[in-house]
Amino acid sequence: MADSHRPVGELMSELSEQTTRLVHQELELARLELAEIGAGMFGGAGIVGLYAVGALTACFILALATAVTGWLAALIVAAVYAGVAGGLALSGKAKVQQAVPPLPEQATESVKEDVQWTRARAKQARS
Repeated sequence: MADSHRPVGELMSELSEQTTRLVHQELELARLELAEIGAGMFGGAGIVGLYAVGALTACFILALATAVTGWLAALIVAAVYAGVAGGLALSGKAKVQQAVPPLPEQATESVKEDVQWTRARAKQARS
């Protein structure tokens, strides 16, 4: 049926539905664009934060270099960082071991039930 022959009420209803759908799609697009911009800003913040850690490291080395030679100051700061990284790694390992069960309990129970069922069926078949 041509649009000129459709009732006005039907056309207005269709216009309302399409307008609502268009507004929802535009809002979703805007939300996705803002999320992308936000993710980019977090990435930028991470990079600038990394530069800040580098500058702080240089500060530590230069401050320590007033008491010892420069290469030794850098070595000491690197050793401290390595110690902190090792401690964090051990702590993370302990947390993961606490969080994850050593065996997949549900799978183990399911296999045990399957074995029992199979044995029962085999026993019935022999009888």
